[in-house]
Amino acid sequence: MSTLEDKVVIVTGGSSGIGRAAARRFAEVGAKVMITGRRSAALEEAAGDHPGIFMLVADSAAPQDAARTVAKAVEAHGRLDILVNNAGAGAILPLVDATAERIMSIFAANVLGPSLLAAAALPYLQAAKGTITNVSSTFGHRAATGLSHYAASKAALEHLTRCWALELAPQGVRVNAVAPGPTDSGALTGMMGLSPEQAAAIEKQERARIPLGRRGNPDDVARWIVALSDPASEWVTGQVIAVDGGLGVA
Repeated sequence: MSTLEDKVVIVTGGSSGIGRAAARRFAEVGAKVMITGRRSAALEEAAGDHPGIFMLVADSAAPQDAARTVAKAVEAHGRLDILVNNAGAGAILPLVDATAERIMSIFAANVLGPSLLAAAALPYLQAAKGTITNVSSTFGHRAATGLSHYAASKAALEHLTRCWALELAPQGVRVNAVAPGPTDSGALTGMMGLSPEQAAAIEKQERARIPLGRRGNPDDVARWIVALSDPASEWVTGQVIAVDGGLGVA
């Protein structure tokens, strides 16, 4: 029997990419997984990956949705063991184009949302001696032109990970993060708003810079999310695991 059998998991941003891959992996080892996102049709499609996945339309950047999300998971299965803060926002945003609205939208998804969801989940995670896994980015610890506010928000999430790990260790709650490098998750044409031609040019540049010679795929990252959530990793907390093909040290 899997050590994750019957564990109850929330994966935000679970309709595509890394979140969808993580939800599927959790379900395949016997967990009960609730995925959230803003697009009902995409969530329904992702929930069809496995009978152990169910869905809730919710915006992780909206403060009012944090408590509702946790309540739905607990209502469905009576407990909550694992929170994966995967949903995020970003933009190619040179400083000259920065506005309060665009900056706040990035931080709402990448810092405020994970914080409020973790706070809402905390009583249940404490009872379960559960885990929080945050999804950061290589750019949470590596500078990049035009990504300053996205990178700063992910740097904040990485430091929240470390601080929460210290704060919650006495309650038996572990907190870690994964920091994916460039991954084939549709983020360039989706979240970042690039044209297919622009995305293809950036992907070519990234492949040339990554020491292992390729961009990642969602499953490369998902397996680490599941591993960090597994009770077998009970002595790991406060860590940011770079899953980036070596880009962070190049």
